[in-house]
Amino acid sequence: MTSTTTPQIQSQAAASSEPAFAADLPEGFTQVVREVNGTLIHTVVGGTGEPLVLLHGWPQTWREWRYMLRPLADLGYTVVAPDLRGTGGSAVTEAGYDKDNQARDVHELLQVLGLTGPVRIVGHDIGGMVAFSYARLYPEQVRKLALVDLAVPGYGLEEIMDPASGGLFHFGLFMTHEAPELLFQGNEKAFLTWWFAKMAANSKAFPPEEIDTIAASLSGPDALRGGFEHYRTMLQDGRDNRAWGEAGGVLTMPVLAVGGEHSVGGYLAQTLRPVVPAVQESVIAGSGHYIPDELPEALLSVLVPFLA
Repeated sequence: MTSTTTPQIQSQAAASSEPAFAADLPEGFTQVVREVNGTLIHTVVGGTGEPLVLLHGWPQTWREWRYMLRPLADLGYTVVAPDLRGTGGSAVTEAGYDKDNQARDVHELLQVLGLTGPVRIVGHDIGGMVAFSYARLYPEQVRKLALVDLAVPGYGLEEIMDPASGGLFHFGLFMTHEAPELLFQGNEKAFLTWWFAKMAANSKAFPPEEIDTIAASLSGPDALRGGFEHYRTMLQDGRDNRAWGEAGGVLTMPVLAVGGEHSVGGYLAQTLRPVVPAVQESVIAGSGHYIPDELPEALLSVLVPFLA
């Protein structure tokens, strides 16, 4: 399939099959850019077998999963790790960042890649919000769903977003139009150094060279905007999820809720129970928010038996 840009799409990568986002690409994995759902999505793919989709969080890209790609592929999965809309090698668009629409990005990407069977999905942070929407919209096509250290919009996120009750301040800032881009442009590395020290319990998970790589992916106002747009739709995402739940929606496929001991812990599983009655819970001891970077082997130890 030939990928082309349109005036509405500002691409961070050339519309080719070999964009320059291959740092730490594991052996046997390739990267492609495909036009889906009106935008360009960059993804890393490797392995053979049933599809396993890994969806990253903010401020990262597919590289969040770099320690886990090869081990999961070796278990007999076709592992697909896309950059979410507006991040990494995927295009920055003017709109379309609500999680239901991004679930459609992923759904169309799998179709274009010829991966049409039931899928397993693992989502961390914002990627987990997209994964939840995917399971809502395409329940018959999801074999298993694993959500890693997040709060789902409509089911626990709003409480975490409220600084007046002890919630995290950054949600309100990131939702503000233009202001975070102005504040962070040119200061990406300094901000990320502070951010990861605050959010990760394992101080060795983000050495300076890793922060440099992530900062480079956020360089420039379009890249920053692409990241913050994920936050600007969260109130609507919550309304969409709650409307589904209030209409009697529940997820019946196996769902695993994973939290870092020093981050959401068991909160994710607790808040999901109204719409995921049989949710399974796992807390990763010693980890903060960024479990795939901090303790990838510990995360694999709970994901592998669940996904099997």
